[in-house]
Amino acid sequence: MHKIMFSAGEVSGDMHGANLAMALKKIEPEIQLIGFGGSQMQRAGVELIADMSDYNVMGFYEVLLNLRHLFRLRSTLVHAMEIERPDVLVLIDYPDFNWRLAPLAKKLGIPVFSYIPPSAWAWRKGRAKSVTKQADKIAAIFPFETQVYKDAGADIEFVGNPLIETVTPSLSREQCCEKYAVDKNKKNILLLPGSRKQEIEAVFPIMLAAAKEFIGKYPQTQLHLAIAPGIDKVKLQNIVRGFALDIQYHADNTYDVMSICDAAIATSGTVVLEAGLLGLPVVVLYRMSKITYYIAKMFVDVKFFSLPNILAQKKIIPELLQNDVVPDKIVQALENLLGADNDKVISQLKNIRSMLGTSGVSERTAKLILQLADK
Repeated sequence: MHKIMFSAGEVSGDMHGANLAMALKKIEPEIQLIGFGGSQMQRAGVELIADMSDYNVMGFYEVLLNLRHLFRLRSTLVHAMEIERPDVLVLIDYPDFNWRLAPLAKKLGIPVFSYIPPSAWAWRKGRAKSVTKQADKIAAIFPFETQVYKDAGADIEFVGNPLIETVTPSLSREQCCEKYAVDKNKKNILLLPGSRKQEIEAVFPIMLAAAKEFIGKYPQTQLHLAIAPGIDKVKLQNIVRGFALDIQYHADNTYDVMSICDAAIATSGTVVLEAGLLGLPVVVLYRMSKITYYIAKMFVDVKFFSLPNILAQKKIIPELLQNDVVPDKIVQALENLLGADNDKVISQLKNIRSMLGTSGVSERTAKLILQLADK
């Protein structure tokens, strides 16, 4: 019987980890799965050593502020590896933490499997060499990730993107409209404030101010808000209260909600790609601390920051970065999305699915993990 340990520190990683856990159990029902993750992984059968909801941070400056907390987490996971001796450590994204854990696993003789490696294709390309030294096998979920790692000598392959299997509404659009009592004569706008506390604090109030301005111009608008796993609904409601907005809250079935909306305003992240796969046009917002932003400007070399635009290698949906994340620019971008080019945007978004590989992603990745465990 194999024993696999995971480390996933974000909501998207928790989702991918849960899919992997289910695939591994399907191949080997008695397999033992342990690690650092969230509620989705726990429901999929992973015994949690630590819960990711206590450690979900991003950005250079923000990580520095939480170093002591993260050092304690690392010590906890290293101790677990010493006691449990897993056959493989599976690192899922969360690079600022996971690639400080990897060398400690290697010292213990534990093979390291990287699922969703650091974005060396976009910035700090030298990371590809250091990751290659630590990772025994790398599974990439985007086709553009592989070359920089191959050049560094990594054992990497593109397995496909698991979202092509999971991003599907549970009901037809008509059934969803009936379920949520949607008025089709109104503009239905979805707010996606993100899964990180710092994103909600920095971006969500601006998002709400933009929504209020939009409703002022277009009163026949219904707002919807998708609550990410691990985010407190009451906290969101307290922020909304200051804007006096009528919002429908949705804590689950986000894909159903996406299917009934005309457009969305979202904090940059995996959710933007999820929306794109469903043909939902999105205004993408990315705002970070000033220190993180200035550091990123020195090192990041990409034309776009949202995944639909990166995959298409052109601007399909509007991106607003840092000082451009202001209500009037958000409203203008939303108006443009809902305007004459709406059908063209939706068509281009739906074409993205063909760029993300074929079904069976989690199963293929699970087999690679077990092959590494057997070496």
